[in-house]
This record gives sequence, C-alpha cells and structure tokens, in this order.
Amino acid sequence: MPGVVEGNDLGTYVIKFHGAGQGPKALVAEVIVGELFRRLGLRVPELKLIELDPAIGKSEPDFEIQELLIRSAGLNLAVDFLPGSFGYDGSAGNPGDEAMARILWLDAYVANVDRSWRNTNMLVWHKNLWLIDHGAALYFHHSWMSAEKFASLPYDASDHVFSVAVSGVAKVDAELTAAITPELLTEVIGLVPDEWLGEGDRERYLAHLLARLENRAAWIPGGAQ
Repeated sequence: MPGVVEGNDLGTYVIKFHGAGQGPKALVAEVIVGELFRRLGLRVPELKLIELDPAIGKSEPDFEIQELLIRSAGLNLAVDFLPGSFGYDGSAGNPGDEAMARILWLDAYVANVDRSWRNTNMLVWHKNLWLIDHGAALYFHHSWMSAEKFASLPYDASDHVFSVAVSGVAKVDAELTAAITPELLTEVIGLVPDEWLGEGDRERYLAHLLARLENRAAWIPGGAQ
C-alpha cells in the first residue's frame, strides 16, 4: 500500500513502506533494478530515501493504515510523483523496437515477472515512457536460492508487454552485457541502505547478478547469439 507524501524538499513522492507486504526486500529490488535501468539509459522516476516519524502513524484513524505506518517507522523509499502521467496501454504507440528490446532484455536479466498487459508498470509522462514498480524482480532473495540456480533460471517472455520485441533482443545483447560491469553492479547495490539488508547481502546480490550475466544463454529471450 503506497502513499503520496510531500517531502521536506517540497517535492511530492509516492512512498513505499518497508513494513508492507514483501517487506524491505521489495524496496531493495526497487533500488537495485531502478538505478541499474536508469544507468543503462531507461527512464525511471527519481528514487530517494525518506524518514518516517512513528508519531505520524499514531494519529492515523484507519487501524490497518496506522499499523502499517507504525511498522514502517524509519527509512522508506520515496519515488518521484509524476503529475499528469498515465499508465502505458499501447494506445499511443510503442517506444520503438530498440527500446522495447532493451526493456525486455533487462527484465529477463533481473527476473522481473511483473510487466504484462495486465499491469505494464510503465507510465507515459510528457510523451516519454517511464518504468516503475520493480519490487517483484530479484525474487531469488526471498529464499536466497543459489547464484548458480538463479543464473540458469529461464525467463518466460510470452506474457511480457513487449514480447513482440523478442526477435530484436539479440541486437542489444552485446551492448548491455558489456555495460553491466562488476563496478556498475557494486555501485547500484551500494545505494541500498544498510537497514534493509542482512549481513553479507550486498555480496550475495553481486554474486547472483554476475552469475546470471555470465549464463545469459539460459534466460535471454529468443536465445543468445
């Protein structure tokens, strides 16, 4: 259950609570995936950390919301609110073959299972496509399956909103593979606050993502070339 808040910088943000649903791991995925995608040229709303005062929850009349706010005291994730944006439904056309192929490749890489026509998790804002809601990606961290197992997990692109771009994935494969370096992954993983991680988690994320990159023949839509 996200909420819309005004920060002390006077910006408006959608706040995602560490005390909700999947807990802080969903926020970890939001940060790692969102910031990785941003650095690879895709548009993602600005992400910030926001401190939630526990006193806010005590004055909330709705019991369920009050519980959520109290559980979420401390650091939470704030996503820049895009006023006037609307959900992408394809009616205004697609973003182009290369952009669709890049998004499909990257979703397959991070095992993002939540970008279908039922819920595209994309917004159109000022005629540009923005990617949102990546909390369902990196699902290996819920049980910490081995890096080797995650590396070999296939990706079913048949339900992806840009499944039509599968034939173009091979054209962006070499560029994206070369761009995702250990240094880049270390940088984006380093943006996750310590409060949301367990001991050794940063190293685990890095190992899993590097292993999957090295074994992309197992999951790349359309097959690696």
